[in-house]
Amino acid sequence: MSLEALVEELRSYPGITRKRTISEVLSFFPRTSEGKVLAAYGEDAAVIEHGDSVLLLAADGIMESLMKANPWFAGYYAILVNINDISAMGGVPLALVDIISMKDEKVCGQVMKGMESASTKFGVPVVGGHTHPDCDYNAVDVAILGTAQKDAVIYSHTAEVGDDIIFVMDTDGYYPEKLNYAWDTTSRKDADTVRRQMLLMNHVGRRHLVHSGKDMSNPGSVGTLGMLLETSGKGGTVDLDKVPRPKGANFPQWLKSYQGCGFVLTADPKCSAKVLQAFAAEGVDGAIVGRVDDSSKLTLSQGEEVRVLFDFRKDLITGCRPELLPHSCSYARK
Repeated sequence: MSLEALVEELRSYPGITRKRTISEVLSFFPRTSEGKVLAAYGEDAAVIEHGDSVLLLAADGIMESLMKANPWFAGYYAILVNINDISAMGGVPLALVDIISMKDEKVCGQVMKGMESASTKFGVPVVGGHTHPDCDYNAVDVAILGTAQKDAVIYSHTAEVGDDIIFVMDTDGYYPEKLNYAWDTTSRKDADTVRRQMLLMNHVGRRHLVHSGKDMSNPGSVGTLGMLLETSGKGGTVDLDKVPRPKGANFPQWLKSYQGCGFVLTADPKCSAKVLQAFAAEGVDGAIVGRVDDSSKLTLSQGEEVRVLFDFRKDLITGCRPELLPHSCSYARK
């Protein structure tokens, strides 16, 4: 596939395009100053001051297509995606609550078993929630609470010009049946391994090795980088030939995949080797794939080809841009 064709495929990928509605939702909520809220819109979790530390608050709902394709993984990922949101912020997950809406008791049972497996494996308890036993649909939504040191939070909006762009991805995984864009790296691994991987971002955050970060979610690796750059008000270049990947991977599929353990990071080039070493020690592959700049464009290269994927002066992924939020707002700029 040519780079031009790949760019067009990524630009139309639903994992990326479905994020545009975030900008519409944001218009309904006030963005007035709140003294305890250090960051909110555009981050993987809200950051709330709590003494000498912070509380991290996030929530996620599982897509209907996943619920229909594999209810067990719908429950499992309902837990995992929330844990990854806290991990991405450099935090430690504390507990979860869930909302279960059920039409089919058999489907609900599979969802609950998946949630139980993930909660047990990662050691993050489900401590309450709400049940709708009489719905015309099946759904699961989960919220999570975490914590972090105040000076060690990893934000999405703080990439700096000149930073290395780093992709870290556990390439030891597989695509479960019917889940062509969900790269599972955790369900078959032991609890000790996944718990150590869960805390890697906390480790690099406490060592102040990175300027910004985000977990690779439904938009895939490059799409997640796009959200980070948009939120930071920056641009960047990525050499696709440097992206870590499993042997024999279908590359377009790989770029669009949700990663069970994968993060986009930006770091001072003096710190990049230490970041890569920290992840490699826990079996997570990584590479410097590009550089942050002030172009307001995400540019991809492959061999001799170069193409612009997003021009944030006119393109929108989430709409969480620094210039669209009031300067008086105490939330960190996104």
